[in-house]
Amino acid sequence: MQSAPPTPRTLGELRRSGYVHRSLREEILANLLAHLRDGRELFPGIHGYDETVVPAVENALLCGHDLIFLGERGQAKSRMIRSLTNLLDEWVPVVAGSEIPDDPLEPVSAFGREIVESQGEKTEIDWLHRARRYSEKLATPDVSIADLIGDVDPIKVAEGRHLSDEYTIHFGLLPRAHRGIFCINELPDLTEKVQVGLFNVMEERDIQIKGYNVRLPLDVLVVASANPEDYTSRGRIITPLKDRYAAQIRTHYPPTRAIELAITRQEVTLPDVPGVALHVPGFMEDVVGEMTFEARSSPDVSQASGVSVRMSIANYETLLANAIRRALRNGEAEAVPRVSDLAALLSSTTGKIELEYAGADTTDEDLLDGLVRRACRRVFEERTSVEALASAVEAFDAGWQVEVSADLRAVEYLEGLDEITGLREAAVALVGGDSPPRLASAIEFILEGLHLSNALNKSESEGRVRFQKA
Repeated sequence: MQSAPPTPRTLGELRRSGYVHRSLREEILANLLAHLRDGRELFPGIHGYDETVVPAVENALLCGHDLIFLGERGQAKSRMIRSLTNLLDEWVPVVAGSEIPDDPLEPVSAFGREIVESQGEKTEIDWLHRARRYSEKLATPDVSIADLIGDVDPIKVAEGRHLSDEYTIHFGLLPRAHRGIFCINELPDLTEKVQVGLFNVMEERDIQIKGYNVRLPLDVLVVASANPEDYTSRGRIITPLKDRYAAQIRTHYPPTRAIELAITRQEVTLPDVPGVALHVPGFMEDVVGEMTFEARSSPDVSQASGVSVRMSIANYETLLANAIRRALRNGEAEAVPRVSDLAALLSSTTGKIELEYAGADTTDEDLLDGLVRRACRRVFEERTSVEALASAVEAFDAGWQVEVSADLRAVEYLEGLDEITGLREAAVALVGGDSPPRLASAIEFILEGLHLSNALNKSESEGRVRFQKA
């Protein structure tokens, strides 16, 4: 929750309040030390980085380094960078009316210096919240020096100002980020000319515009993000600019399925449907998470592009949506996802991955089918086994067949269930309940697992799937 700004409204009142100027890096360092001493999280809501990424970021900030985050898409780079504002003071004073957030005790712009010099202790001040001390720019080939640094304003020249007058400048994003954090996303997409323009800002901390020097000692933390393949490719980023980033932080995907699912549960939006309770079995969550892990190791998927955690999130939400649609259409009071709902994930999966070989024989449907099969088999082997279901397999040996579909009412799964020895008990143990929708979900998972373990045959016709003895 944002607190009210401090009360001083003039430079004199500010001095009497005991305010002392300190640089941005001194401010970040003091707040980081307080975070570390108190054991507070630097990046709340970020999972899986405690032993890898977070220590590297803390080291960089302790050193006062500009830093670049390297990682494939969906690795929380932008979220981490935006979270750095938690290390800024909540409020800082600025000279009222200045284009640049000038510290009243150490103004750097011509306007700020002139106002403080002429008005002295009566100089009016405003208060800037830390949320407004962060700015970012997506790097694209059309980004210019004027966008980032600034340019001469022809209107001000036409009004009679000389080119050497700082008042002729229209400042770009970087000067306006003075005393704050500035982020450039996808840094290698900047043209070489613009990359060169960053040299002075990052090393000498001043700016150059249109061939004449403007002594503007900027106090800014310059952060960037990039895909590792683009950042290391020859010609995408010039070596001197690489050298300016003292810290290179390598992000990564969640190392375990448990962490993947923790992030997914945190980020998903669960629909609230009056009259329909929603239950997601653990084995279906595991299948969704495992599909993403399988994609990250699939030779058919471009690993250079990466497979974002957003795939798990989108698939999780789509899976729930399909289960809710079925519950509403069948008049059921509980919506529980099933294996047959996984076919609906085509729309949420294909937009999150890129095929390694465009135009190859592998289609999106083939890829999804392969991911589903491998994920279901792995989760089945983790949660149960063919041996544990031997009595159920024997029932199929005796001629039992089961037909399922994504639209089938849950109660229809229970017809003859008790004739298959051990199937009900196994289903209840898996799903943690005996309501028809939960049992239907567990039964489908068991049958699919037995099929993938070569214990049952599976045939499909007109949207229905039949399991019978192999």
